[in-house]
Amino acid sequence: MLLLNNNYEPLSICNVKKAIVLLYLGKAECIASRDGKRLRSVSVSMPCPSIVRLSVYIHVPYKKIILSRKNILRRDGHRCQYCGRSDSMLTVDHIVPKARGGEDTWENLVAACVHCNNRKGDRTPEEAKLHLGRKPTRPHHLFFIRHFVGSIDERWKPYLFMN
Repeated sequence: MLLLNNNYEPLSICNVKKAIVLLYLGKAECIASRDGKRLRSVSVSMPCPSIVRLSVYIHVPYKKIILSRKNILRRDGHRCQYCGRSDSMLTVDHIVPKARGGEDTWENLVAACVHCNNRKGDRTPEEAKLHLGRKPTRPHHLFFIRHFVGSIDERWKPYLFMN
């Protein structure tokens, strides 16, 4: 289930149980339900929610994405940012090498295949005559919501800015 804040901003993905509890307690409303699917108990039958919106606005501070090897590879689509290959083992490469003052930041780390990483060594991409496919940036939390889910319900796309 896609969980939206009161202002329709996507907050997270939650399981059916949490969505039903929020609906039952009156803390949320169902914006869209799964076609033809219903949840039944002894006394209640309700449509299975797909999108749930909170009744009260929740202030959420900026969602910081943790800098990790796994998240760098996800951001880069599990492709080498120098040659574009996705069929070989990937490593994380510092664009500006640590030996030259390069830091562990979203903007300085990219996915690279072992061949390109070894070819680059302790040099910058320009010195190694390698070209970055795209400039690395800090991802927004919506990026991970879109990519964690796999197949996205068509009704979610307007809320995840995917139209």
